[in-house]
Amino acid sequence: MSDDALTLREVLEVLERLYPPAAAQSWDRVGLVTGDPDQPVRRVLLAVDPTLEVVEEARSLGADLLLTHHPLLLRGVHSVATTSAKGATVTGLVVGDVALYVAHTNADVADEGVCEALADACGLAETEALAVVEGQALGRVGDLPSALPLRAFVEGLARHLPPTAGGVRVSGPPDAPVRRVALLGGAGDDLFDEVRASGADVYVTADLRHHPALEAREEARGGTPYLVDAGHWASEWLWLARAQRALGAALGDDVTRVETHISTVRTDPWTFLVGADLGGTP
Repeated sequence: MSDDALTLREVLEVLERLYPPAAAQSWDRVGLVTGDPDQPVRRVLLAVDPTLEVVEEARSLGADLLLTHHPLLLRGVHSVATTSAKGATVTGLVVGDVALYVAHTNADVADEGVCEALADACGLAETEALAVVEGQALGRVGDLPSALPLRAFVEGLARHLPPTAGGVRVSGPPDAPVRRVALLGGAGDDLFDEVRASGADVYVTADLRHHPALEAREEARGGTPYLVDAGHWASEWLWLARAQRALGAALGDDVTRVETHISTVRTDPWTFLVGADLGGTP
């Protein structure tokens, strides 16, 4: 790799072409969190969450930039003392000279973003927006090449997802045919009206809470749309490889000047499962 490293400013210019900050939802907090735009960037680590363990991984790797999907400081804080986890994370980044950059809802809606990565994992070649929120295409909907039984569809999706303690939760008859798929990476139980309007047979998302999910199934009277909860971290983890490829391609001739790595830390918060009914007793 060349000794003349790119500056953080140059890398951010590329990232912000891929994931324009203006495409983020109004409530979101994206962009540069720590770091000096003039500092050199020779190594980048990509992760879903900027946790303490991920920051330590970045420092051990010698990363100059940590690119994450989820924000570290989404809500206001009044202290970054190391007595809190967020304070310790900020301190770890600053002391380790690691810049943190966040691409969240602007990465959800991008062509090289979270929803497109999830659509690929679902087997969808062509998609359209599930909803338009604040002028941005949120979620995706498209058709499989041919109908599949619900169980076979989910098993195919699961092969692309990283393993988690909770696995993939499904609501619907295992043998029911599905062809039209709606999806939204991360939490998506506020888009059921749009899912129904799309004519989807199945909705792939995460963080499905009891009451919204139950009400959605009641409205369906046992029919479509069936529900697939792929897990928040798992459904968004798929983006990391896509972002890595997109960053490399966008760097062009400069790609040899920057190493990129995907985090090996599983930031899904759950560690094991007890008492699950794997047979899905009605």
